Amino acid sequence: MSRAIQAKNSTAAQTLGRAGMVCYGVIHVLIGYLALRVAFGDGGEQADQRGALTEIGSGGFGKLVLWVLAVGLFAYAAWQALMAAKGFHWVLKRRERTVKRVAAVARAVIGVVLGVTAVRLASGNGSGGSGDQQQRSWTAQLLALPAGRVLVGVVAMVVIGIAVALVVKGVRESFLDDLDTTALPTGSRRWVTRLGIAGYLAKGVVLGIVGVLIGIAALHRNAGRSGGLDAALRTVAGQPFGTAALVAVALGLAAYGVFCFAAAKAHRT
Repeated sequence: MSRAIQAKNSTAAQTLGRAGMVCYGVIHVLIGYLALRVAFGDGGEQADQRGALTEIGSGGFGKLVLWVLAVGLFAYAAWQALMAAKGFHWVLKRRERTVKRVAAVARAVIGVVLGVTAVRLASGNGSGGSGDQQQRSWTAQLLALPAGRVLVGVVAMVVIGIAVALVVKGVRESFLDDLDTTALPTGSRRWVTRLGIAGYLAKGVVLGIVGVLIGIAALHRNAGRSGGLDAALRTVAGQPFGTAALVAVALGLAAYGVFCFAAAKAHRT
């Protein structure tokens, strides 16, 4: 048995990774809360991952909680990296297993980024700009390159493609394939399924809007037209019936967070 398999199957690694998934879920619940504040006109804080961590840090024991979250998020990243290396053995088709492993790599990167952000906020070094500002910065850097518009356009199509995949995953309920539902409390599968559907649909919609914003930036050669999660949520709010739509998306993002709590217990290894 290789070291990667041994590490993936170790009790300590699984416990830390599952705890990290809970931390990942907490962040999504808070993003949903911040999105609700945007929907009802009280959206001063950035409604994205950084905003969620900032919200946590503003509490009485905020810095301590941020340090705990940072450890959990790094553990989540390590667990996803191990899953990318030797996980998803229950998926029989090689192509599907490869796709899942690539997605695990992406989640590992997200876990590291969020963990670093939590450490910076906990240590009082929270500079670096909002998620939207960072998104516009790298968009501007890409646009400045030869064939920059093409590169940004490709990024937009990739993001939209991932968004479509999330929606399909929610509609088909294929997220259940990665769960051992026998590990869940009796009678809870229906609720976990509903939470997963709502969560993946909401994430797909928001990510799709992010992709569209990036595409608009490419078309107009204007990095200021792009944006991250916060910009996407505020775009929803600005549409006809935007308040109702954003409330639905906010609840969906919070639902994904709660789904992560169940997945932390039942995810296959």
